[in-house]
Amino acid sequence: MKKWAFVSDFDGTISKRDFYLIMMDKYFPEGRSLMPKWKAGEIKDIDFLNKVFTSINQDEERIISDIYSIEIDEYVPDFIEKIQQNGGDFYILSAGTDYYIHHILKKYGVKGVQVFSNEGYYHEKNVHMNIDKNHQHYHEQYGIDKSKVIQDLKKEYETVFFIGDSEPDSHPAEHADITFAKNGLQDLLREKGIRFVPVKEFTEVEEYLTEKGILPRP
Repeated sequence: MKKWAFVSDFDGTISKRDFYLIMMDKYFPEGRSLMPKWKAGEIKDIDFLNKVFTSINQDEERIISDIYSIEIDEYVPDFIEKIQQNGGDFYILSAGTDYYIHHILKKYGVKGVQVFSNEGYYHEKNVHMNIDKNHQHYHEQYGIDKSKVIQDLKKEYETVFFIGDSEPDSHPAEHADITFAKNGLQDLLREKGIRFVPVKEFTEVEEYLTEKGILPRP
């Protein structure tokens, strides 16, 4: 077995704002009217995101430019490098789409990171998702079953760390060895009685891993 892996959600965890919110506010403000039904569970996550992503109607150059403008936790590229330099593997686990995640990784020169997400591609001025219902990680609500991904990784690694920020992350948090929680995920995990380490940014995660002797002191 490999020693350890660090798995991170993307939207709202690595990025400071969700990609779908940026696209909706810029190109599909009508989508705001759908949010109450989505939040109430009347619309599946995957269907809501698909509606937003296929309502962008912009050339790919503009969409990529918008992706490059996404703010991220500035420390993440350095954090990923430290994980990789000290015997860990870094994964991104997202219920969005890998289309924009790969562009962000490219922008920051991040390498050696596997992305578990819904496959995305540009076609006719929009971003589309290719959902494979026969995939081992398929989930009817989110497109990808984050819990299954974590459970599969635990078969490969002695220890699996996870960090997330919102409701979809509450499910894989049950299976990770240690979960770091940002924002609304903290209250959700308290309600579920799931232990977690509360954080606001990745520098705090590094401090924790350093204190535990997983990462070396500077």
